[in-house]
Amino acid sequence: MSIHKSLKTRGKLARTRSVLTRAERIAALEEQRRWREGESIYGLPKVKVPKIKAGGKKKKKKEE
Repeated sequence: MSIHKSLKTRGKLARTRSVLTRAERIAALEEQRRWREGESIYGLPKVKVPKIKAGGKKKKKKEE
């Protein structure tokens, strides 16, 4: 059975995710030097989610 066209997603998320995976959190903490190899992966501190602006179409410059 196929899915109705009104229920399909456009393929990508329209907004930023509000939750990071554990691997993403550990990577962000390593960059901030707040987590070291060998520490527990449970009870990690909070990490702000990076907000990425959607890229729009660029205007072409007219050459004179």
